[in-house]
Amino acid sequence: MRIVFAGTPEFAAQHLQALLDAKRQVVAVYTQPDRPAGRGQKLMPSPVKQLALQHDIPVYQPQTLRDPAAQAELAGLQADLMVVVAYGLILPQAVLDMPRLGCINSHASLLPRWRGAAPIQRAIEAGDAESGVTVMQMEAGLDTGPMLLKVSTPITGEDTGGTLHDRLADLGSRAVVEAVSALEAGSLKGEDQDDARATYAHKLNKDEARVDWNRPAVELERLVRAFNPWPICHSSLNGVPVKIHAACSSRGQGAPGQIIEASKDGLEVACGEGSLTLTRLQLPGGKALGAGDMFNSRREQFAVGKVFE
Repeated sequence: MRIVFAGTPEFAAQHLQALLDAKRQVVAVYTQPDRPAGRGQKLMPSPVKQLALQHDIPVYQPQTLRDPAAQAELAGLQADLMVVVAYGLILPQAVLDMPRLGCINSHASLLPRWRGAAPIQRAIEAGDAESGVTVMQMEAGLDTGPMLLKVSTPITGEDTGGTLHDRLADLGSRAVVEAVSALEAGSLKGEDQDDARATYAHKLNKDEARVDWNRPAVELERLVRAFNPWPICHSSLNGVPVKIHAACSSRGQGAPGQIIEASKDGLEVACGEGSLTLTRLQLPGGKALGAGDMFNSRREQFAVGKVFE
């Protein structure tokens, strides 16, 4: 089977690697154009492009797939199947119809829950008991296509956006390989999604990572985990920005934002309901440190009674 793969970030690169490990014939890779990155803002190839080049797979990076020339180029590849994972560009109907078996997508949620851009983080933020990957047949709607294969995993109280991302990348990679084999054998049938049960996972932004201490501690604890490793929850104390990498909810009481306990075990901060014990923090120009190390070196800065803004 001639497969065209479309994807951009590391999550997608793991899927491509799984297809290559399974000895699938990937005839071309589509990925987003190189973007400026790092302090020097040099153009950097995506993880998917880097992997493709290592395996001498032709790489295509159109700005859009609505361009007739780009569509003609894709049609010339005569793909049997297009596998799409976190590509980042919309596939118009003309592209969806090109491969003999259509286009399939690996989406990091248990559809129809969490359609959209940030399903991993939104599942943790909402307190979902489980997450997973859905391999679906793509159609013009956003993550609305028939579901071909689902795999699930529990969300633990220790999971962060990073740990769940890595686990779903592994699950999704194996699920896509299984789905490709089943499609080739003609043994896979799609199940329509129940649109009434759909939820939307909005794209993450830095503004929502600013901690509102009036919220319940249990919600903030989930937010801290969901937004690690990006965009990282933050607040400020005496005008100094403080990033919060890890925290756990407690039952302390006080004015929202006020430090009510400070020790090597963490900084306990009162919330609208309960309290949040901050266990790993980062100050400007420094590394993320455990609260014990931070407290020992800056006792005055993190003294009981100080208030986060």
